[in-house]
Amino acid sequence: MFDFLISEDGKARREATHWLEMAERVYDNRRDLLPAAQLAELQAARGDLKAAVKAKAGAAPLKAGMERLEKCLRSCGGKIYPVNSMVENVEFFLVAAIVILGLRAYFVQPFKIPTNSMWPSYYGMTYEAFEPGHEPNVLVRGLRLLTLGAIRQTVVAPADGEVMLAVSSNGAPLVSQRAGRSFLIFPSMRQEFTFMVGGQVVTLDLPAEFDAELNWMRDTVFGQPSGGIGAAIGNAIHKTNGRLESSMLSVQDGNQRGDVRAYWLPVGRKVKRGDTIASFDILTGDLLFVERVSYNFVAPKVGSGFVFRTENIHSEEMQDRAGNQIKQYFVKRLVGTPGDELEVRPPMLYRNGQPIEGSPAFGWNAERKGLYPGYTNVGMLPAGEKLTVPEHSYFAMGDNSPRSKDSRMWGFVPEKDVVGRPLFIYYPLTKRWGLAH
Repeated sequence: MFDFLISEDGKARREATHWLEMAERVYDNRRDLLPAAQLAELQAARGDLKAAVKAKAGAAPLKAGMERLEKCLRSCGGKIYPVNSMVENVEFFLVAAIVILGLRAYFVQPFKIPTNSMWPSYYGMTYEAFEPGHEPNVLVRGLRLLTLGAIRQTVVAPADGEVMLAVSSNGAPLVSQRAGRSFLIFPSMRQEFTFMVGGQVVTLDLPAEFDAELNWMRDTVFGQPSGGIGAAIGNAIHKTNGRLESSMLSVQDGNQRGDVRAYWLPVGRKVKRGDTIASFDILTGDLLFVERVSYNFVAPKVGSGFVFRTENIHSEEMQDRAGNQIKQYFVKRLVGTPGDELEVRPPMLYRNGQPIEGSPAFGWNAERKGLYPGYTNVGMLPAGEKLTVPEHSYFAMGDNSPRSKDSRMWGFVPEKDVVGRPLFIYYPLTKRWGLAH
Protein backbone atom coordinates (compact mmCIF):
# COMPACT_ATOMS: atom_id res chain seq x y z
CA MET A 1 0.00 0.00 0.00
CA PHE A 2 2.85 2.40 0.83
CA ASP A 3 5.29 1.24 -1.87
CA PHE A 4 5.65 4.84 -3.08
CA LEU A 5 7.52 5.59 0.17
CA ILE A 6 10.12 2.87 -0.47
CA SER A 7 13.23 3.57 -2.54
CA GLU A 8 14.16 1.51 -5.60
CA ASP A 9 17.03 -0.05 -3.64
CA GLY A 10 14.64 -1.01 -0.83
CA LYS A 11 12.18 -2.57 -3.26
CA ALA A 12 14.99 -4.55 -4.89
CA ARG A 13 16.19 -5.86 -1.50
CA ARG A 14 12.64 -6.94 -0.63
CA GLU A 15 12.25 -8.75 -3.95
CA ALA A 16 15.65 -10.37 -3.52
CA THR A 17 14.55 -11.71 -0.12
CA HIS A 18 11.60 -13.46 -1.79
CA TRP A 19 13.96 -15.04 -4.34
CA LEU A 20 16.21 -16.27 -1.55
CA GLU A 21 13.22 -17.86 0.19
CA MET A 22 12.32 -19.69 -3.03
CA ALA A 23 15.93 -20.81 -3.49
CA GLU A 24 16.01 -22.16 0.07
CA ARG A 25 12.81 -24.09 -0.58
CA VAL A 26 14.24 -25.64 -3.76
CA TYR A 27 17.49 -26.49 -2.00
CA ASP A 28 15.74 -28.15 0.97
CA ASN A 29 13.46 -30.26 -1.23
CA ARG A 30 15.79 -31.18 -4.11
CA ARG A 31 19.34 -31.28 -2.80
CA ASP A 32 19.31 -35.09 -2.74
CA LEU A 33 18.15 -35.20 -6.36
CA LEU A 34 20.35 -32.59 -8.04
CA PRO A 35 23.72 -33.36 -9.67
CA ALA A 36 26.69 -31.92 -7.78
CA ALA A 37 27.38 -29.32 -10.48
CA GLN A 38 23.80 -27.94 -10.40
CA LEU A 39 23.75 -27.94 -6.63
CA ALA A 40 27.04 -26.01 -6.53
CA GLU A 41 25.72 -23.48 -9.06
CA LEU A 42 22.54 -22.98 -7.02
CA GLN A 43 24.51 -22.46 -3.82
CA ALA A 44 26.87 -20.01 -5.50
CA ALA A 45 24.05 -17.89 -6.97
CA ARG A 46 22.17 -18.02 -3.68
CA GLY A 47 25.27 -17.05 -1.67
CA ASP A 48 26.15 -14.10 -3.92
CA LEU A 49 22.62 -12.67 -3.75
CA LYS A 50 22.46 -13.15 0.01
CA ALA A 51 25.75 -11.30 0.42
CA ALA A 52 24.49 -8.43 -1.78
CA VAL A 53 21.36 -8.08 0.35
CA LYS A 54 23.38 -8.14 3.55
CA ALA A 55 25.71 -5.46 2.16
CA LYS A 56 22.68 -3.33 1.19
CA ALA A 57 23.77 -3.22 -2.44
CA GLY A 58 21.99 -0.99 -4.90
CA ALA A 59 19.16 -2.00 -7.24
CA ALA A 60 21.39 -2.75 -10.27
CA PRO A 61 23.65 -5.45 -8.70
CA LEU A 62 20.66 -6.93 -6.85
CA LYS A 63 18.68 -7.32 -10.09
CA ALA A 64 21.67 -8.95 -11.75
CA GLY A 65 21.95 -11.38 -8.86
CA MET A 66 18.20 -12.15 -9.00
CA GLU A 67 18.38 -12.83 -12.75
CA ARG A 68 21.28 -15.23 -12.20
CA LEU A 69 19.42 -17.02 -9.37
CA GLU A 70 16.17 -17.18 -11.36
CA LYS A 71 17.98 -18.78 -14.33
CA CYS A 72 19.50 -21.35 -12.00
CA LEU A 73 16.12 -22.10 -10.38
CA ARG A 74 14.54 -22.70 -13.77
CA SER A 75 17.07 -25.41 -14.54
CA CYS A 76 16.92 -27.22 -11.21
CA GLY A 77 13.61 -26.24 -9.55
CA GLY A 78 11.62 -29.24 -10.79
CA LYS A 79 7.94 -29.01 -9.75
CA ILE A 80 8.72 -26.40 -7.10
CA TYR A 81 9.83 -23.68 -9.55
CA PRO A 82 8.46 -22.31 -11.78
CA VAL A 83 5.10 -22.56 -10.02
CA ASN A 84 2.16 -22.99 -12.41
CA SER A 85 -1.16 -21.23 -11.87
CA MET A 86 -2.92 -24.44 -10.85
CA VAL A 87 -0.51 -25.02 -7.96
CA GLU A 88 -0.85 -21.41 -6.86
CA ASN A 89 -4.65 -21.66 -6.90
CA VAL A 90 -4.62 -24.90 -4.93
CA GLU A 91 -2.30 -23.40 -2.32
CA PHE A 92 -4.49 -20.30 -2.08
CA PHE A 93 -7.67 -22.30 -1.49
CA LEU A 94 -5.96 -24.61 1.01
CA VAL A 95 -4.78 -21.64 3.05
CA ALA A 96 -8.22 -20.03 2.81
CA ALA A 97 -9.88 -23.27 3.94
CA ILE A 98 -7.53 -23.54 6.93
CA VAL A 99 -8.29 -19.95 7.94
CA ILE A 100 -12.06 -20.47 7.57
CA LEU A 101 -11.99 -23.71 9.57
CA GLY A 102 -9.97 -21.99 12.28
CA LEU A 103 -12.42 -19.10 12.48
CA ARG A 104 -15.34 -21.51 12.56
CA ALA A 105 -13.84 -23.67 15.29
CA TYR A 106 -12.72 -20.93 17.64
CA PHE A 107 -14.38 -17.61 16.81
CA VAL A 108 -17.50 -17.43 14.61
CA GLN A 109 -19.64 -20.32 13.41
CA PRO A 110 -22.51 -20.21 10.89
CA PHE A 111 -25.76 -21.72 12.14
CA LYS A 112 -29.16 -22.37 10.59
CA ILE A 113 -32.34 -22.15 12.66
CA PRO A 114 -34.03 -25.50 11.93
CA THR A 115 -37.41 -25.13 13.68
CA ASN A 116 -39.76 -22.43 14.92
CA SER A 117 -39.17 -22.96 18.64
CA MET A 118 -37.60 -19.48 18.87
CA TRP A 119 -40.17 -17.80 16.62
CA PRO A 120 -40.70 -14.89 16.21
CA SER A 121 -37.22 -13.90 17.48
CA TYR A 122 -35.63 -16.31 15.01
CA TYR A 123 -37.53 -18.01 12.21
CA GLY A 124 -37.25 -21.64 11.27
CA MET A 125 -38.73 -22.80 7.98
CA THR A 126 -42.04 -21.10 7.16
CA TYR A 127 -44.31 -21.19 4.13
CA GLU A 128 -46.26 -18.88 1.87
CA ALA A 129 -49.26 -20.30 0.04
CA PHE A 130 -50.60 -19.10 -3.30
CA GLU A 131 -54.01 -19.21 -4.89
CA PRO A 132 -54.17 -21.27 -8.12
CA GLY A 133 -53.24 -19.01 -11.01
CA HIS A 134 -51.49 -16.48 -8.76
CA GLU A 135 -48.14 -18.24 -8.38
CA PRO A 136 -45.00 -16.08 -8.86
CA ASN A 137 -43.57 -16.01 -12.37
CA VAL A 138 -40.06 -17.22 -13.17
CA LEU A 139 -38.44 -13.82 -12.56
CA VAL A 140 -40.14 -13.32 -9.18
CA ARG A 141 -39.35 -16.89 -8.17
CA GLY A 142 -35.67 -16.28 -8.91
CA LEU A 143 -35.70 -13.10 -6.86
CA ARG A 144 -37.46 -14.85 -3.97
CA LEU A 145 -34.93 -17.66 -4.10
CA LEU A 146 -32.02 -15.21 -3.84
CA THR A 147 -33.47 -13.00 -1.11
CA LEU A 148 -35.64 -15.40 0.93
CA GLY A 149 -34.31 -18.86 0.07
CA ALA A 150 -37.82 -19.67 -1.21
CA ILE A 151 -38.11 -23.20 -2.66
CA ARG A 152 -41.17 -23.93 -4.78
CA GLN A 153 -43.44 -26.83 -3.77
CA THR A 154 -46.25 -28.06 -6.01
CA VAL A 155 -48.46 -31.13 -6.32
CA VAL A 156 -50.19 -31.62 -9.67
CA ALA A 157 -53.17 -33.92 -10.20
CA PRO A 158 -52.12 -37.00 -12.20
CA ALA A 159 -55.72 -37.71 -13.29
CA ASP A 160 -59.31 -36.45 -13.08
CA GLY A 161 -61.10 -37.15 -9.82
CA GLU A 162 -61.49 -36.35 -6.15
CA VAL A 163 -58.38 -35.46 -4.11
CA MET A 164 -57.76 -37.90 -1.27
CA LEU A 165 -55.13 -37.73 1.46
CA ALA A 166 -53.50 -40.81 2.98
CA VAL A 167 -54.12 -40.81 6.74
CA SER A 168 -53.54 -43.33 9.51
CA SER A 169 -56.25 -44.95 11.64
CA ASN A 170 -56.20 -41.98 14.06
CA GLY A 171 -56.75 -39.46 11.25
CA ALA A 172 -53.21 -38.04 11.20
CA PRO A 173 -51.59 -37.64 7.76
CA LEU A 174 -49.54 -40.70 6.89
CA VAL A 175 -45.89 -39.71 6.53
CA SER A 176 -42.83 -41.56 5.26
CA GLN A 177 -39.49 -40.44 6.68
CA ARG A 178 -36.21 -41.21 4.98
CA ALA A 179 -32.68 -39.94 4.50
CA GLY A 180 -32.21 -37.57 1.58
CA ARG A 181 -30.16 -34.69 0.25
CA SER A 182 -30.56 -30.95 0.61
CA PHE A 183 -29.59 -29.04 -2.55
CA LEU A 184 -28.54 -32.48 -3.92
CA ILE A 185 -25.43 -32.32 -1.68
CA PHE A 186 -26.04 -32.08 2.06
CA PRO A 187 -27.44 -35.08 3.98
CA SER A 188 -30.86 -34.39 5.46
CA MET A 189 -34.05 -36.12 6.55
CA ARG A 190 -37.11 -35.93 4.32
CA GLN A 191 -40.83 -36.44 4.92
CA GLU A 192 -43.23 -37.61 2.22
CA PHE A 193 -47.00 -37.11 2.09
CA THR A 194 -49.20 -39.19 -0.21
CA PHE A 195 -52.32 -38.23 -2.19
CA MET A 196 -54.58 -40.13 -4.56
CA VAL A 197 -56.58 -38.75 -7.48
CA GLY A 198 -58.59 -40.96 -9.82
CA GLY A 199 -56.90 -44.08 -8.49
CA GLN A 200 -53.40 -42.69 -9.15
CA VAL A 201 -50.95 -41.88 -6.36
CA VAL A 202 -48.89 -38.69 -6.17
CA THR A 203 -46.47 -37.67 -3.39
CA LEU A 204 -45.03 -34.46 -1.94
CA ASP A 205 -41.47 -34.58 -0.58
CA LEU A 206 -40.53 -31.98 2.08
CA PRO A 207 -37.68 -31.38 4.56
CA ALA A 208 -38.29 -33.20 7.86
CA GLU A 209 -37.52 -30.04 9.86
CA PHE A 210 -40.35 -28.18 8.11
CA ASP A 211 -42.64 -28.04 11.17
CA ALA A 212 -45.31 -25.52 10.20
CA GLU A 213 -48.02 -27.58 11.95
CA LEU A 214 -49.20 -28.87 8.56
CA ASN A 215 -51.07 -25.61 8.03
CA TRP A 216 -49.65 -25.50 4.51
CA MET A 217 -51.94 -28.49 3.88
CA ARG A 218 -54.91 -26.69 5.41
CA ASP A 219 -54.31 -23.61 3.27
CA THR A 220 -53.55 -25.34 -0.02
CA VAL A 221 -54.99 -28.85 -0.10
CA PHE A 222 -58.15 -28.36 1.99
CA GLY A 223 -58.53 -24.66 1.20
CA GLN A 224 -59.87 -23.94 4.69
CA PRO A 225 -58.20 -20.80 6.11
CA SER A 226 -59.97 -20.97 9.50
CA GLY A 227 -58.88 -23.41 12.20
CA GLY A 228 -55.89 -25.73 12.13
CA ILE A 229 -55.22 -28.78 10.03
CA GLY A 230 -56.74 -30.95 12.77
CA ALA A 231 -60.06 -29.16 12.37
CA ALA A 232 -59.90 -29.49 8.60
CA ILE A 233 -59.28 -33.24 8.82
CA GLY A 234 -61.95 -33.61 11.51
CA ASN A 235 -64.54 -31.88 9.31
CA ALA A 236 -63.63 -34.07 6.35
CA ILE A 237 -63.95 -37.26 8.43
CA HIS A 238 -67.29 -36.07 9.80
CA LYS A 239 -68.68 -35.59 6.27
CA THR A 240 -67.81 -39.21 5.43
CA ASN A 241 -69.29 -40.51 8.71
CA GLY A 242 -65.91 -42.11 9.31
CA ARG A 243 -66.35 -44.52 6.36
CA LEU A 244 -63.07 -44.25 4.51
CA GLU A 245 -61.67 -46.43 1.77
CA SER A 246 -58.40 -48.10 2.69
CA SER A 247 -55.52 -49.97 1.09
CA MET A 248 -52.02 -51.09 1.92
CA LEU A 249 -49.33 -48.48 1.34
CA SER A 250 -45.56 -48.87 1.49
CA VAL A 251 -44.18 -46.45 4.10
CA GLN A 252 -40.58 -45.81 5.11
CA ASP A 253 -39.52 -45.02 8.67
CA GLY A 254 -35.81 -44.18 8.66
CA ASN A 255 -34.01 -47.21 7.26
CA GLN A 256 -37.02 -49.51 7.55
CA ARG A 257 -39.77 -49.89 4.97
CA GLY A 258 -43.03 -51.76 5.46
CA ASP A 259 -46.64 -51.93 4.36
CA VAL A 260 -49.23 -50.18 6.50
CA ARG A 261 -52.94 -49.60 6.05
CA ALA A 262 -53.70 -46.18 4.63
CA TYR A 263 -57.15 -44.61 4.87
CA TRP A 264 -58.06 -42.34 1.96
CA LEU A 265 -59.64 -39.13 3.22
CA PRO A 266 -61.54 -36.98 0.66
CA VAL A 267 -60.45 -33.36 1.14
CA GLY A 268 -63.57 -31.92 -0.51
CA ARG A 269 -62.09 -31.05 -3.91
CA LYS A 270 -62.48 -32.47 -7.38
CA VAL A 271 -59.80 -31.66 -9.94
CA LYS A 272 -58.90 -32.24 -13.57
CA ARG A 273 -55.67 -33.84 -14.71
CA GLY A 274 -52.94 -31.17 -14.55
CA ASP A 275 -54.73 -29.02 -11.94
CA THR A 276 -52.74 -27.87 -8.92
CA ILE A 277 -53.48 -29.72 -5.69
CA ALA A 278 -51.00 -27.77 -3.53
CA SER A 279 -48.88 -24.71 -4.28
CA PHE A 280 -46.64 -22.94 -1.78
CA ASP A 281 -43.07 -21.78 -1.14
CA ILE A 282 -40.92 -22.99 1.74
CA LEU A 283 -38.91 -20.06 3.10
CA THR A 284 -35.56 -20.93 4.63
CA GLY A 285 -34.91 -20.63 8.34
CA ASP A 286 -32.74 -17.78 9.59
CA LEU A 287 -29.02 -18.18 8.97
CA LEU A 288 -26.88 -16.51 11.61
CA PHE A 289 -23.35 -16.29 12.92
CA VAL A 290 -22.66 -17.65 16.40
CA GLU A 291 -19.89 -15.98 18.43
CA ARG A 292 -17.88 -18.69 20.23
CA VAL A 293 -15.35 -16.66 22.22
CA SER A 294 -17.03 -14.77 25.07
CA TYR A 295 -18.52 -17.77 26.92
CA ASN A 296 -15.01 -19.13 27.39
CA PHE A 297 -14.34 -16.21 29.73
CA VAL A 298 -17.71 -15.12 31.14
CA ALA A 299 -20.82 -17.10 32.06
CA PRO A 300 -23.89 -16.62 29.86
CA LYS A 301 -26.53 -14.31 31.30
CA VAL A 302 -30.24 -14.97 31.67
CA GLY A 303 -32.02 -13.60 28.62
CA SER A 304 -29.21 -14.36 26.19
CA GLY A 305 -29.83 -16.51 23.19
CA PHE A 306 -27.35 -19.33 23.47
CA VAL A 307 -26.20 -22.26 21.36
CA PHE A 308 -25.25 -25.61 22.87
CA ARG A 309 -24.43 -29.20 21.97
CA THR A 310 -26.98 -31.92 22.71
CA GLU A 311 -24.93 -35.13 22.96
CA ASN A 312 -24.85 -35.08 26.78
CA ILE A 313 -28.54 -34.32 27.30
CA HIS A 314 -29.80 -37.82 27.99
CA SER A 315 -33.56 -38.04 27.59
CA GLU A 316 -36.03 -39.94 25.45
CA GLU A 317 -37.00 -36.56 24.02
CA MET A 318 -33.41 -36.13 22.83
CA GLN A 319 -33.42 -39.32 20.72
CA ASP A 320 -34.26 -39.80 17.06
CA ARG A 321 -36.92 -42.21 15.79
CA ALA A 322 -34.38 -45.06 15.85
CA GLY A 323 -33.52 -44.40 19.52
CA ASN A 324 -30.11 -42.83 18.82
CA GLN A 325 -28.83 -39.85 20.81
CA ILE A 326 -29.31 -36.60 18.90
CA LYS A 327 -25.93 -34.90 18.39
CA GLN A 328 -26.64 -31.44 17.10
CA TYR A 329 -26.38 -27.77 17.94
CA PHE A 330 -29.54 -26.19 19.39
CA VAL A 331 -30.35 -22.54 19.95
CA LYS A 332 -32.72 -21.47 22.75
CA ARG A 333 -32.96 -18.62 25.25
CA LEU A 334 -31.26 -18.97 28.63
CA VAL A 335 -33.88 -18.65 31.39
CA GLY A 336 -32.21 -20.31 34.36
CA THR A 337 -28.68 -20.50 35.81
CA PRO A 338 -27.46 -22.70 38.71
CA GLY A 339 -29.57 -22.12 41.84
CA ASP A 340 -32.40 -20.28 40.05
CA GLU A 341 -35.98 -21.20 40.92
CA LEU A 342 -38.33 -21.16 37.92
CA GLU A 343 -42.11 -21.20 37.63
CA VAL A 344 -44.60 -20.64 34.80
CA ARG A 345 -47.86 -18.82 35.51
CA PRO A 346 -49.23 -18.42 32.00
CA PRO A 347 -48.46 -16.30 30.16
CA MET A 348 -45.57 -15.22 32.43
CA LEU A 349 -42.32 -16.90 33.40
CA TYR A 350 -41.02 -16.28 36.93
CA ARG A 351 -37.41 -16.48 38.12
CA ASN A 352 -36.75 -16.50 41.85
CA GLY A 353 -40.30 -15.32 42.55
CA GLN A 354 -40.19 -12.32 40.19
CA PRO A 355 -41.19 -11.89 36.53
CA ILE A 356 -38.11 -12.85 34.58
CA GLU A 357 -35.96 -10.08 33.12
CA GLY A 358 -32.96 -9.90 30.81
CA SER A 359 -34.49 -9.91 27.33
CA PRO A 360 -37.28 -7.97 25.60
CA ALA A 361 -38.70 -11.35 24.54
CA PHE A 362 -39.63 -12.08 28.17
CA GLY A 363 -41.80 -8.99 28.38
CA TRP A 364 -43.31 -9.49 24.94
CA ASN A 365 -44.31 -13.03 25.89
CA ALA A 366 -45.72 -11.88 29.24
CA GLU A 367 -47.92 -9.38 27.39
CA ARG A 368 -48.53 -11.71 24.44
CA LYS A 369 -47.40 -8.79 22.36
CA GLY A 370 -47.48 -9.14 18.60
CA LEU A 371 -46.59 -12.68 17.55
CA TYR A 372 -45.24 -13.73 20.97
CA PRO A 373 -47.65 -16.37 22.38
CA GLY A 374 -46.77 -16.35 26.10
CA TYR A 375 -45.31 -19.10 28.28
CA THR A 376 -47.10 -22.40 28.92
CA ASN A 377 -46.98 -25.15 31.55
CA VAL A 378 -45.60 -28.46 30.34
CA GLY A 379 -43.13 -31.16 31.33
CA MET A 380 -40.75 -30.11 34.12
CA LEU A 381 -42.68 -26.86 34.67
CA PRO A 382 -46.28 -28.02 35.23
CA ALA A 383 -48.96 -25.76 36.66
CA GLY A 384 -48.39 -24.77 40.27
CA GLU A 385 -44.90 -26.27 40.59
CA LYS A 386 -41.43 -24.76 40.80
CA LEU A 387 -38.09 -26.07 39.64
CA THR A 388 -34.55 -25.34 40.84
CA VAL A 389 -31.64 -25.44 38.39
CA PRO A 390 -28.78 -27.66 39.69
CA GLU A 391 -25.07 -26.80 39.71
CA HIS A 392 -23.13 -26.71 36.44
CA SER A 393 -26.38 -26.67 34.47
CA TYR A 394 -28.61 -24.28 32.57
CA PHE A 395 -32.32 -24.22 31.75
CA ALA A 396 -33.25 -23.33 28.16
CA MET A 397 -36.62 -22.39 26.69
CA GLY A 398 -37.85 -21.27 23.31
CA ASP A 399 -39.58 -17.93 22.77
CA ASN A 400 -42.40 -19.82 21.03
CA SER A 401 -43.30 -21.63 24.25
CA PRO A 402 -46.41 -23.59 23.07
CA ARG A 403 -44.43 -25.15 20.21
CA SER A 404 -40.97 -25.36 21.71
CA LYS A 405 -39.34 -28.62 22.74
CA ASP A 406 -36.86 -27.37 25.30
CA SER A 407 -35.54 -28.03 28.83
CA ARG A 408 -39.12 -28.51 30.03
CA MET A 409 -39.15 -31.76 28.02
CA TRP A 410 -35.54 -32.96 27.85
CA GLY A 411 -33.91 -31.45 30.93
CA PHE A 412 -30.90 -29.33 31.75
CA VAL A 413 -28.07 -28.18 29.49
CA PRO A 414 -24.65 -29.17 30.88
CA GLU A 415 -22.43 -26.14 31.45
CA LYS A 416 -19.58 -27.71 29.45
CA ASP A 417 -21.73 -28.01 26.31
CA VAL A 418 -22.51 -24.30 25.87
CA VAL A 419 -20.98 -23.15 22.58
CA GLY A 420 -21.75 -19.46 22.10
CA ARG A 421 -24.35 -16.81 21.47
CA PRO A 422 -26.20 -15.71 18.31
CA LEU A 423 -24.46 -12.68 16.87
CA PHE A 424 -25.86 -11.65 13.47
CA ILE A 425 -28.66 -12.85 11.17
CA TYR A 426 -27.13 -12.65 7.70
CA TYR A 427 -29.83 -14.41 5.65
CA PRO A 428 -32.58 -14.24 4.47
CA LEU A 429 -32.78 -10.59 3.51
CA THR A 430 -35.79 -9.60 5.62
CA LYS A 431 -36.44 -7.06 8.36
CA ARG A 432 -34.80 -9.51 10.78
CA TRP A 433 -31.44 -9.08 9.01
CA GLY A 434 -28.92 -7.64 11.45
CA LEU A 435 -27.82 -8.10 15.04
CA ALA A 436 -29.47 -11.03 16.81
CA HIS A 437 -31.22 -10.45 20.14
